[in-house]
Amino acid sequence: MLAKYSVLLGLLFIATTSIANEAPTPKGLEHCTVCHGSQLKGNINIGAPRLTELPTWYIQRQLKNFKQGIRGNHPKDTTGGEMMFVVSQLPDEEIENIAQWITSTESPKPTQSVTANPHEGKRLYQTCAACHGADGHGNKMLGAPALSGLNDWYILTQLNHFREGLRGTNTKDTYGQQMKAASVAITSEQDAANVAAYIIQLK
Repeated sequence: MLAKYSVLLGLLFIATTSIANEAPTPKGLEHCTVCHGSQLKGNINIGAPRLTELPTWYIQRQLKNFKQGIRGNHPKDTTGGEMMFVVSQLPDEEIENIAQWITSTESPKPTQSVTANPHEGKRLYQTCAACHGADGHGNKMLGAPALSGLNDWYILTQLNHFREGLRGTNTKDTYGQQMKAASVAITSEQDAANVAAYIIQLK
């Protein structure tokens, strides 16, 4: 595991240097572009989701959760563990700057990649809509982020993480625990795929 993180840091250094040579990059943003891409449009090959359109408050919350080990510490959550490691040394001020820059980026809308039944997903999504909204635009008052701009494969992954206990079990993760409780309506990987296939169609 240590060797893997060493490789990750090596890639971070190379990518940061390359980006810096091409054009000035706002401080902190280079940490994100290594995996999520220059437009933060995501990379399915390494499990890095699209970040564009996520609200600043949600990005800050997740980065701080990774930093504090509230999220990403499950041994089976590989990508979460990588995020936790990379963010662990970032000061809170830099985390806030990163969140602001992520919010200002633009990237193409994600396209469908999960093959499933969106009609069945719509039925299951009614539980999700109570917090995330019928249109998937989220609700800050309830701490629920927008879903309509996320990759369907990432939604599928995270629903399975909640369902299987890889995420949302930490007692300090209030919103994660709420999501885990809500995910009982999703009883299988097929259910999760159906929900993801429905959400990607939301405008």
